[in-house]
Formats: sequence, C-alpha cells, structure tokens
Amino acid sequence: MAVAAATGLTAFPAAQATQNAQAEHRSAMVRAAHLERMTIPHIQQAMDRGKFTSQQLTSLYLKRIHALNPRLGAVVTVNPDVKAIARASDQRRRVHAARGPLEGIPVLLKENMNTADRQPTTAGSAALLGAQPTRDAEVVRRLRAAGAVILGKANMTEWANFRDPYAVAGWSAVGGLTRNPYVLDRSPGGSSSGSAAAAAANLATVTLGTDTGGSIVDPAGLTSTVGVRPTLGVASRTGIVPISSRHDTPGPLARNVTDAAITLSAISGTDPADPDTGAGGVLPTDIGSVLDANILRGKRIGVWRAGHTGVDRDVDRVFEATIRKLEQLGAIVVEGADVIEPKDLIGHLLPALLSEFKHDINAYLAATPGSHPKNLARLIKYNDEHRAVERMDWFGQMYFTEAQKNGVDLEDPAYRAHRATATELARRSIDDPLEAHKLDAIVTPTTLPAPPVDHQGGEGGTNTFVSTTNSSVAAGYPQISVPAGYTAKGLPLGVTFLGTKASDASLLGYAYAFEQATQVRKLPRYLPGVG
Repeated sequence: MAVAAATGLTAFPAAQATQNAQAEHRSAMVRAAHLERMTIPHIQQAMDRGKFTSQQLTSLYLKRIHALNPRLGAVVTVNPDVKAIARASDQRRRVHAARGPLEGIPVLLKENMNTADRQPTTAGSAALLGAQPTRDAEVVRRLRAAGAVILGKANMTEWANFRDPYAVAGWSAVGGLTRNPYVLDRSPGGSSSGSAAAAAANLATVTLGTDTGGSIVDPAGLTSTVGVRPTLGVASRTGIVPISSRHDTPGPLARNVTDAAITLSAISGTDPADPDTGAGGVLPTDIGSVLDANILRGKRIGVWRAGHTGVDRDVDRVFEATIRKLEQLGAIVVEGADVIEPKDLIGHLLPALLSEFKHDINAYLAATPGSHPKNLARLIKYNDEHRAVERMDWFGQMYFTEAQKNGVDLEDPAYRAHRATATELARRSIDDPLEAHKLDAIVTPTTLPAPPVDHQGGEGGTNTFVSTTNSSVAAGYPQISVPAGYTAKGLPLGVTFLGTKASDASLLGYAYAFEQATQVRKLPRYLPGVG
C-alpha cells in the first residue's frame, strides 16, 4: 500500500531536502528568529504596518517545514490551498476586513481533525486514507472564522494512543515517527506529538492538539512549549476522531502563553452538536485581560510533590527553582497539596473508556463518507490484514479488541456506574486539596525528561513518574504546562498548573505570570543525541 504517497510531505526525500534547503533555511532563519520572540499580537501589528504579509509568513513556514521536517517527522500534510488562503487573507487586510484575532496566522492541526478540503484525516491510520469528511471540525471552522490560515496537519500517535497500551509515542502508519527538536533521538511524547514538535521548531505560529489522557500537556512538557488542556466543553469535539466524549478535548500548543490563550479563545464556544459545550463564562470575552504579570501576588498555590519529586535530579532542581520564583512573584506557596490518584480510579475508568470508545468510534466511522472501515470490528480486521503497514510487530491492538469484546451500550447500568464513580473519585482527588488548603491552583512538574524515541519505549516511556493527568482528565478539569527549565543535557522540563472546573482563565494568568518572570525557553538545537 502506498501510504507515503497520500501524505503531503513524504514526496520530499530527506537527502534532497537537506541539500536543496540549507541555504534557503539559513536565510529564513534570520526572519524566523524574530518570529520566535513575537506573539500573535506582535505579528498582527507587523502585518497591519506592512512589514510582511501572510503570504510571506506562510512561505517562511513552508520553507522551514521542507528544511526541518525530514529530520522531525512532525508534519504529515501541507494544505495544497495554503498559498491561496494566505493571499486571500492579505486582500482582506488591505480593505480593513480582518475577520478576527488570527487573521493571516498559519496554524497546524493535529491529524485527527476533519477538514472539508483536500487534506486527509486519518488519526494516523492507513485504514482511513480513503475517508472523505465533508465538513470541517467545529474548532477548524472557528479557526477559519477567526482568520487563521490552515497550514496543514501534524503527525500524532496513531489512534491517539488508544490502539494498544504499548503504542509508540509519535508513530503513525501515515506519518512515521516524530522526533524531539531539542534532541533528535528523544521522543516528543504523545499523542499530540507532531503538534508539539512543530510548535517547538517554529513550523507554524501555533498548533492544535487533542487531549484524552495527557496528550497535550505531556508533549508540551517534553518540547518546551505551552500546552493547554481546557475544561471539558470549552471547545467542541465535533468532527474530531474520538476516543471518549467524557475525556476528549482539543487545545492549543504554542511557544508562549499569549498565543495559546488567543487560540483557545478563538476555538471556544457553544456547539449544538456537542452537548458538553455551552456552559459559558469559562473564558472572558477579552482573553488578554487574564494575561497579567502580577496576577500571582497573594494567590495560594499548592505544591504537589508525591510521585513527582525524588524521581529525577534535574526535575527536582527545576521544580525547586519554580517554587522560589512563585514566592518571589508574591504567591503564597502551600506545601502538602498532593493530588493522590484514588486506588479504585483505573478500575472504574478503563471499563468506561472501552465502552465510550466503541460507541464513539463506531458513530464517527459510520457518519464519515469515503472508502474505509465503517466500524470498530472492521478496523480490527484491517489491522490484522495489514500487519506490516500498521507495524503490528511493534505493538498490537489490545484496546481495540477489548473495547469490541467488552464495550457495552452507554445506557447500560454497569457502564453508567463506572463512569459516575470514576468522575466523582477524580473530582474529589483534586477538589479536596484545593478546598482543604483554600488554594487557587496546584503546581507540579509536568513529566520526566524525554525518553529515547524508538519502538521499544512506547507511550509508557515515562511511567516511572506518577501521571499528572489521570485525575484531571477523568474530572474534566483544566491543566496548563509551561516551560520551566532544562536538564544538564539540554532536555526540556515543564511545570503544570492545574485547578478545578472552569478555572481555565486563572490558570492561563498564572502560567503567563510565571513565563514572563522566568523567560527560560531556549531555541531547539536539533542535537543528534545527548551522549
């Protein structure tokens, strides 16, 4: 099967791209270096003043993708219409008809987001190469309405890491293996691997990922980017290849909090097709109002150490520096605010997830036009019949087969009991320390340094570190990872701010204040290894 031919970039051989793009890349790097320090408002001001156009900005990113992607494997498809879209954006700007805060801004999408254009939506699986969505995902529609230029689609862990517990982080049959821009033999995590790597490498102004169990937050920590998992329902899931409607949420990955906040604001809002949206009031109309460098003064920030400190020396060093900085910024730092994952959580969570996945993926496949498996049973059969393409020698499809075998109807009393119990346990594990210590938020290291990028490590490569995400995602609560430092060998480390339902605006503010005070983020060096 000609999987490579279906992607927009694999037609550029690595050797040819390296040889032909070196001079081009060097000249673009001068301008790209300026972009590294520019936020979306800065870029908008520059385009308003005629310093450059969306066409020029888009061309710069295309050059960077062609120069860097053969080493990174971060981008799967370049939108064949992108130059025309950028040209139309420039025309709107000339007649003062900008549509919104993202006018002319190039954005990459995770490859599980439907687009009603010539870009495939496969969730990384060759099984969906024949799928033909006819409508944009709701978040994509909102991006376009805000003026964004959809640059292309980013690689991901196939099926968002719900094919098998040993799935390879950042690998998909359609996109291959994604590498970490800081050290190329290290993983960018998953499942929003390509989105995080592309944001880190400045292959787009901002990217979108999706998070079901840490799939935005963890890659952000591993790639020195800002990753936002919003409260469930802040952004619609309509038109996104699903795992679970009780967990899935799209969110931004960016090089700074400002861009992440603006993008989250642009994609948020009510969607009649997604009943979890529409709570309202989570984000202010003026998202810039939460970006206050002094917002931490007087705020009570709890410290979560259990399972996260005493594991890695570099993580400990960076986290202690984080706590000192929070104190310097006027925060009241409160020790002992550990989020202890309930012992029974996974026992209730996994059966619920299996049932939700079976229900949701069957509905998505049945509703999506094109030539592809129309239900989970046929997906399982496809993988068995295409073992080489789907690298079944690397990892299997245990989640698929367990969901098909044991997944029950969502009206089933056993399922409903599992879901209700998991949600309540998860919420109490976060709300209890917040309430007991009268906290505004909790801070903790995001994850361990990036593990090696190979098919031996899998998504579980950082499992010695207690997950920051199980309770938060099961509760539907927000998290934000922000760059905090680096290991002695140059691997990125992040810290995570988490809170209760609808605390997104406050968390964005705390992350912004910390970012502005520390300014720790460094450019990727694309080192071959750390020795």
